[in-house]
Amino acid sequence: MAGINDFKKSFGKKPEGERLERIKKSSNYSEGKFQNVQPTAVSPEDVSTITVLKDFMTRPKSVKPSAEIPNVKSDLKELSSEKPAIVWFGHSSYYINYSGFRILVDPVFSGNASPVKFFGKSFSGADHYEVEDFPEIDLLILTHDHYDHLDYPTIIKLKGNVKKIITSLGVASHLEYWGWKKADITELDWWEDKRINENLKITAAPSRHFSGRGTTRFKTLWSSFILAFKEYKIYIGGDSGYSQQFKEIGRRFGPFDLAFLECGQYNENWPEIHMFPEQTVTAAKDLKAKVVIPVHWGKFTLSLHPWNEPIQRFVASAEKAGQHYVAPKIGEPFRLGEDFLQETWWKFEKNL
Repeated sequence: MAGINDFKKSFGKKPEGERLERIKKSSNYSEGKFQNVQPTAVSPEDVSTITVLKDFMTRPKSVKPSAEIPNVKSDLKELSSEKPAIVWFGHSSYYINYSGFRILVDPVFSGNASPVKFFGKSFSGADHYEVEDFPEIDLLILTHDHYDHLDYPTIIKLKGNVKKIITSLGVASHLEYWGWKKADITELDWWEDKRINENLKITAAPSRHFSGRGTTRFKTLWSSFILAFKEYKIYIGGDSGYSQQFKEIGRRFGPFDLAFLECGQYNENWPEIHMFPEQTVTAAKDLKAKVVIPVHWGKFTLSLHPWNEPIQRFVASAEKAGQHYVAPKIGEPFRLGEDFLQETWWKFEKNL
């Protein structure tokens, strides 16, 4: 019975009451839902649900790695640095430790990017970290409420080990339903900001995407976030198709010392809500990003492309454009501003 109850609860809860009234006043909300800055279709009009399902049923074996992917198990409780130290856990989950201030973004450590075990299972080698591996988290950032970014089992386990949460407007409806205290959560609409401490201010900015758990969409907001430290600026891209908003964000907040940008899970059946790898490089240029860490790949099969195609296409495009990037192994620390030995570890299958 507990399993059934958890399954039902994992869908979360739609905003209501005072939160819904605040949402209705948002300039990004109209006709009963949140809107993208520019018209955006989850799928083109000529792409049916049947077409998408048929494509998924006939996808090639290469959507998953043939063996455990290279990875590193770092001691996160001992990781610290005077410069921002970053650890990526595959897909869009990553950890930032800057002078002892600990930030966790979109953690998914349940082994699945969905509420059901038969879809979105993590790759072998991408699943060696658990909530228990983390020290106390000063700030948890949740970009939006999709299952591959807001993972119910992980969020439940994190309770009691997180001081504060920053998220997009409306997402706290799920968190409070799951037992989190309202006082510990700050919801931001696009262009709103929050001073975290004397060294960090966070601003929510647009992304080109959508939201929803189950069949309900667009009731909570989806965002990117600008982390403005005294000495560094970091961009957290969340999920986003390409749009002119990257230029606007770059104009208003750039240049960025580091940008996390999605480069995977793209497909011609949903071209406006996820970037193709070449567009990721264009977005990095628009943001004036000094370094890019490409994310949203390497852990789950949520599209039809070979599992390592995103990084190969991204690297080819970045090198052609002269865009500096770092693509660490899962669990491998990278310290911003320090030399990093980049390996093409995603090509390991050739050596099997």
